[in-house]
Amino acid sequence: MVDSSVGASLAVNGCCLTVVQLGTGWWEADVSEETFARTNLGTLSAGDPVNLERPMSADGRFGGHIVLGHVDMVGEVVAPAPALRVRIGSEHMHLLVEKGSITVDGVSLTAFGLDHDSFEVAVIPHTASVTTLGARRRGDKVNIEMDVLAKHVERLLASRSGRGASGVAKSSRGALGKFIGRRR
Repeated sequence: MVDSSVGASLAVNGCCLTVVQLGTGWWEADVSEETFARTNLGTLSAGDPVNLERPMSADGRFGGHIVLGHVDMVGEVVAPAPALRVRIGSEHMHLLVEKGSITVDGVSLTAFGLDHDSFEVAVIPHTASVTTLGARRRGDKVNIEMDVLAKHVERLLASRSGRGASGVAKSSRGALGKFIGRRR
């Protein structure tokens, strides 16, 4: 990986990992239990094709949406590309909007055709040929990163309504309200 060194970030199927060892034609990363629990990385075998990407440079063009490499969950392919449909579960669908951003195995895509537990993305021939998405079949597991803006908005709204992202009541809500009231 050109310009990579120990400590650099690399995304594997959309999951940000840190290079801990590097040699000619190879590199290694440590993977935490949290990462294994939320990604498809534990299902990979030596030689499996993956989507591999270096982080975006801050001084370059922005060719998609903000993708952090912080995978939220594993989805299941319901229908293969070019009309790729992925099931993520109804408990996550509120974070998606028609024509909103979604990341599937590290590929920034536009979601549409939303139903109660799945979404569709159009995988153009170029994307199908240069990523793993063209080879994904029904039942395959894919990494999903929800749009970070949607996650932050959800968290902010949850805190204002008195419940956290997990639905737990927040005792600081009253204090926040008193602070806001005094500022007016």
